[in-house]
Amino acid sequence: MRPFSAPQLNPATESGWRRHWFDIIYRHDTRPSRNFDLLLVYAIIASVLVVMFDSVQRFHAAHASWLYVVEWGFTLLFTAEYLLRLAVVRRPLRYAVSIWGIIDLAAILPTYLSLFIPGAQSLLVVRALRILRVFRILKLTRYVEESGILMLSLWRSRRKVLLFLFTVVTITIIAGALMYVIEGPNHGFTSIPSSMYWAVVTMTTVGFGDIVPQTVLGRFVTSVLILIGYSIIAVPTGIYTAELASTMREADAAARRDARGCPHCGLEGHEADARHCRRCGSVLPEPFNQ
Repeated sequence: MRPFSAPQLNPATESGWRRHWFDIIYRHDTRPSRNFDLLLVYAIIASVLVVMFDSVQRFHAAHASWLYVVEWGFTLLFTAEYLLRLAVVRRPLRYAVSIWGIIDLAAILPTYLSLFIPGAQSLLVVRALRILRVFRILKLTRYVEESGILMLSLWRSRRKVLLFLFTVVTITIIAGALMYVIEGPNHGFTSIPSSMYWAVVTMTTVGFGDIVPQTVLGRFVTSVLILIGYSIIAVPTGIYTAELASTMREADAAARRDARGCPHCGLEGHEADARHCRRCGSVLPEPFNQ
């Protein structure tokens, strides 16, 4: 199963209200499913705007009660959606621990947690929980078809990217330790962690200027680190671009497949000129364009 795909029902064995709501929630090619998606997209955008306005102190002081009611309305809506998604899939736990299930839970959890953190001493925590609701914007990625290709490409290139990050961390530790020895606390390199921070800023060519090498040897190490930074910036981009191109080719090939489902076993994705199911051999219905 792909890491970002949603749980599925078996269309040949499931029926009744679960199949009906499964088609509405997880499919995107029918009018009810499209209307459901649009409703959630509008709700997500509106809820994020409410959180943003709630962070403005003047607006919050003038409309606190109204914002509270609207926020709970969105929370109940997303809670109903989350519970419905769990109810219609065959393996609810599998969906709950998937990336989409975690995002859906994170969209409603802060509001409920704020009920259990009362008291003036916890006001800062409650405020942080309110701001965390802005992550509902992540739910929008479910309704952007291209986002699935982007995330799948990132998932497929994860080992190469992690190896690259490990190399960068190694270079950062070595450079930080060298600069701590060369420059020392007198020039702002008070510890190896602070020197590692300088190495990251230098290697990414950001250059805040809060820590600057003063010695000739330190400036030489800085120059080498800048050149290394320029050379490694393109590495993760190349890795991801190559994987993205491969994923897009596979997606184009899959799009050319016929979406007709087998009436016997429910298998989809047959070739456009197929006449029999490749799993059970049953006769397929005629294509819609004939």
